[in-house]
Amino acid sequence: MTAVLTAMSIASLAAGPSRAQDAAAGEKVFSQCKICHVADQDTNKVGPSLHGVIGRTAGTHPNFSYSPAMIKAGKDGMVWNEANLTKYLHNPREVVKGTKMAFAGLKKDEDVANVIAYLKQFSK
Repeated sequence: MTAVLTAMSIASLAAGPSRAQDAAAGEKVFSQCKICHVADQDTNKVGPSLHGVIGRTAGTHPNFSYSPAMIKAGKDGMVWNEANLTKYLHNPREVVKGTKMAFAGLKKDEDVANVIAYLKQFSK
């Protein structure tokens, strides 16, 4: 029985990367974003505030001048949920062609998951 449980545990670990999210690690990764974005306050900088971003329709934060592409993404139904943020944070210009965001994206799945965990702290 122990051998079966051990084999099942190894198989589950080998099945794929962990989806665990670490907000503290995400805060460290988010330091790359702080030049343009704020998450812990509702303040726009070069980029829009990310305070409350989870659940927000793309291109709709007040008093920010979005690209036409981002406004269109929102009008077409894009909402910043985990799945959309994951894709966008990996490659912003691929997900919203014509975005003003100059950042090339985060390459590591773990970094993306952790940044999302960090942002969740400041969302409703």
